[in-house]
Amino acid sequence: MTGESRSREGIGSGAGDDGGVGGAVGWSVVEAVVPELAGRVRERFGAYRHHVLATLRKDGAPRLTGLEAEFRHGELWLGMMVGSRKVSDLRRDARFALHANPGPGADLAGGDVRVSGRAVEVTDRALVARYAAAVRPPEPFHLFRAELTEVVRTSTEAPYVVVETWSPGRAPRTLRRRSDDAALQVE
Repeated sequence: MTGESRSREGIGSGAGDDGGVGGAVGWSVVEAVVPELAGRVRERFGAYRHHVLATLRKDGAPRLTGLEAEFRHGELWLGMMVGSRKVSDLRRDARFALHANPGPGADLAGGDVRVSGRAVEVTDRALVARYAAAVRPPEPFHLFRAELTEVVRTSTEAPYVVVETWSPGRAPRTLRRRSDDAALQVE
């Protein structure tokens, strides 16, 4: 596939994933290595349609924009309108963070989640067409596949704030703390 860092067959074949031993991985690896965390993260993203994407502007400053994200065929897909600044940002510097819509109120039911990594533009016309047939986004559009370097979920379990994190090549970590704690409790 032109413009991709590794060869892929079809949508979300898993080909080329490093199995969680470092670098960046597709969503299917997250699901295989940390299935409980992946399930909670995916459920949180599924609660709302629109999320917040962070990219880097040309001068290095952050840019936050709205985005619809799609979990499909073992991948996390990011579709973007033609001519959008986020497309220019990602073509220049593929690093991103995607924060799930927190929803109304302050209770953060289901936790607060974000994923980070690199966005790889998909330029294979057949793959883009298969995605468009399944998702039916407004056309024309740009399609990026997320290669993840970090998955984070923050929630509360009274009296603690709980932070679950995972990165490829590392064991999952759970941090529990209270606002009056001097040190973190790491599991």
